[in-house]
Amino acid sequence: MDAVRVDAYLRRIGAERPASPTIDALRELHLRHLRAVPFENLSIHLGQEIVLEPERLVAKVVDEHRGGFCYELNGAFATLLEALGFDVTLLAARTYGPEGRLGIPYDHLALRVRTADGGDWLADVGFGALSHFPLVFGERGEQVEPGGTFRIVEAEAGDLDVLREGRPQYRLEVRPRALGDFLAGVWWHCTSPSSYFTRSLVCSRLTEDGGRITLGGRTLTTTGADGKREVRELDSDEEVLAVYRERFGIELDSVPVLRAPEGGPGEGSG
Repeated sequence: MDAVRVDAYLRRIGAERPASPTIDALRELHLRHLRAVPFENLSIHLGQEIVLEPERLVAKVVDEHRGGFCYELNGAFATLLEALGFDVTLLAARTYGPEGRLGIPYDHLALRVRTADGGDWLADVGFGALSHFPLVFGERGEQVEPGGTFRIVEAEAGDLDVLREGRPQYRLEVRPRALGDFLAGVWWHCTSPSSYFTRSLVCSRLTEDGGRITLGGRTLTTTGADGKREVRELDSDEEVLAVYRERFGIELDSVPVLRAPEGGPGEGSG
C-alpha cells in the first residue's frame, strides 16, 4: 500500500495516521476498525467472489465501503498495519462450535502483532464479537476489557485457546501462515452446507457506546453496552436496504437472499 491508499484506509475507519507503530496506536486502530467496518457475509449470498489478495481485500473495505468475514477483515487490517510499520504475523485458528467441537483447519484467521515499544499482541477485527482491543499475547491470566473477560491458555501441541467469559472461542496455532494458506477455508465457508455462513445472512458492527448492532436477514438487533437488547423485524425491502445504508454504510441495489447450498443444515464453526 502506498501513502495514498493508507490515508484512504485511515479515513474509512476515522483514524489519524499514527506517528509510530506503538500499542496505543494499535489499540486505536483496532477499536476504530471494529466500529467502522462490519463483520458480514453478504458476498456469499450476492454471488460475489472472495479473493484473498491484499489489494482486493483493501479495495473491498476502502473503495466499496464493505466489510467481510475473518479472512477479509483481518487480511485487510494486516495490510494496513504492515504499511504503518507494525510487525504482523498471520495465524490460523479453529473455532469452537456446538458441544465444544472444533471447526475445520484454517477455520479462522487472526493476527499476531508486535509493536515498536516491545509489545506482542493478539489482534482480531474479524471474529464478529470478541475483544474491543488487542490482547496481550503472552499473558495467561485474565484480561478484562470492554468486550468482556478474556484468557489465552495453553492447549495441545503448543496451540493456544482463546477464552471469553471462561468459554473457549477458538484454538490458535502459533506457526506463521501466508494469506494463500486460507483459500481452502474460504472455499469451505462459501460452499459447504455445514458452514454457518452459507446458512445465514449477517451484518454486524461495534457501536460507539460499546454495544453492537446486527442485521440478521430481516431481524435488526441492537445491543447496548449494558447488554440490553432491542429486536425488531423489518417488514419491507426498503427498510432492509435503509438499515444497510444508514447503519452500516453499505449501498446495495437489492436485498441479499439466503442461498444455502443443498444438503440441509449442518454444524457451523462459529
